[in-house]
Amino acid sequence: MANKVKIIVAGIGGVGGYFGGLLARKYENSNAVEICFNARGGHLNKIRENGLKVIHGQNEFITKPEFAADNANEIGIADFILICTKSYDLDATIEQLKPSIAENPILLPLLNGVESVERIKRILTETTVLDGCVYIVSALKEAGVIENSGINQKLYFGPGNINNDKLLWLEKIMQEAGIEATLSDSISTIVWEKFIFIASIATATSHFNCTIGKLLEENEETLVQLIEDVKLIAVAKGISVKPDITSYIVNYNKLLLYDATSSMHRDFLNLKPKTEVETLNGYVVRAGEELKVETPAFTRAYNYLIKLKENH
Repeated sequence: MANKVKIIVAGIGGVGGYFGGLLARKYENSNAVEICFNARGGHLNKIRENGLKVIHGQNEFITKPEFAADNANEIGIADFILICTKSYDLDATIEQLKPSIAENPILLPLLNGVESVERIKRILTETTVLDGCVYIVSALKEAGVIENSGINQKLYFGPGNINNDKLLWLEKIMQEAGIEATLSDSISTIVWEKFIFIASIATATSHFNCTIGKLLEENEETLVQLIEDVKLIAVAKGISVKPDITSYIVNYNKLLLYDATSSMHRDFLNLKPKTEVETLNGYVVRAGEELKVETPAFTRAYNYLIKLKENH
């Protein structure tokens, strides 16, 4: 690509902050790539004042993007947009980003759930929207500070058969920034396998109000039941997933820190007015009803979490 390319990272939380931080560090003062952050509030102010601090284990760095703002009009027209907000903010985020989408950039949502592309296409019918997902345990520690406490930080996107030169370029840009990025022709399988993982663990940690370590000690059987519920939805939709995905997900969770938990559980703990319960838990229940697939573990948890949310 001959001209300087603008990549906007929208949502500088755990996902956008970590991957956006790596991009901003690599391409600071670059003549080929411009990294811009779409952030807000006190977090945006700290980034503007001191830069974004990224912590990963014993390593940490501070970086500043080319530009950071909460107004897409100030950021300008994008070539690529990584959308890393929470799923419940997706529609509002797309509306806010419309000034940057004027010349049809490629959008890559990296949100929990399996409906992001469909939801974006309802608003932007002609825009190229990729499927994507990440495996990372990262969170906003405080304004201006992101901490990745996990053992994986992988990013997958695709399908690899559309705008292939551009997507290969994006893969290369991310890899050179230190991101474990993979352009895949099997992105539907990857997205659904991630969904089975995140929907089950988010539902379980929120329902039992506990860390992943404690969940595995006391309620591993329920976690298995939740995984099986989502797997049945995937099969009913014709999605190919690992035959042993249940044991794979349980064993993967055993590798995580004892005190690790899900972002949905953190939102419940912090009494956030919005959570991902409809995107993760509610979606499985609704899909089960539509496909005539029974999801007893998810239905029980959903009814409990909805009541819990209403009482708060």
